[in-house]
Amino acid sequence: MPSDAIRAALVRRLHVSSGISEDDVKEIESLPISVRQFPAETPVVRDGERATNCCLIADGFCVRSKTIASGKRQILSIHIPGEIPDLMSLFLHVMDHDLITLAPSTLGFISHDTLQKLHRRRPNVAEMFWRDTLIDAAMFREWIVNVGQRPAPSRLAHVMIELRERLRIIGRVDGSSFEMPLTQEQIGEALGITAVHANRVIKQLRQEGVVELQRGRATVLDERKFLELADFDDRYLHQSPIL
Repeated sequence: MPSDAIRAALVRRLHVSSGISEDDVKEIESLPISVRQFPAETPVVRDGERATNCCLIADGFCVRSKTIASGKRQILSIHIPGEIPDLMSLFLHVMDHDLITLAPSTLGFISHDTLQKLHRRRPNVAEMFWRDTLIDAAMFREWIVNVGQRPAPSRLAHVMIELRERLRIIGRVDGSSFEMPLTQEQIGEALGITAVHANRVIKQLRQEGVVELQRGRATVLDERKFLELADFDDRYLHQSPIL
């Protein structure tokens, strides 16, 4: 994938979430980006490392995660094309979590020095990236509520709807179907349950005619049941400059 397509992924998302101007688009389109391909389940940057670049997802999926001393992992968030999941490394110099590819991914790397110069040159772009970090924080708050307070079937439905709505704004939803390339073990790590429990929940949602997960794709079987089960309010995604 050429680097101009990678820039386009970011610009497309910023148009929706922040209302980027054409002058700022030109600045982003001029950014020097190094493109690399990563297999699935490959660390991009590890907990404790000092990053010198920020990673822009052009294609594929990444997750942020933390692994405790026992080896158990908690997936903290899922990231999609057009997002810069390690933007905080511009100012928090040592990573406090892992960033890992979830599926085979095309990633573009922008040096910290380049981004810092862009922020000083274009304050509007700096504000958009600051807004991105605030939206991240809103999503983290919702994930805490989801894992802490909802029953497992609702947790899964909520994560799935969130992913669908974020994919929708970049044109990656096909009717009632969308990509969700998580294994049962990874779903368990995202929901705070075991892989066995995750398997039961997936079967339950299929048997109740709500949603089906198969070969890395989710297909909604009953939209009304899906929304009711998830208890979903999309305000926290702030998918409009006025929100």
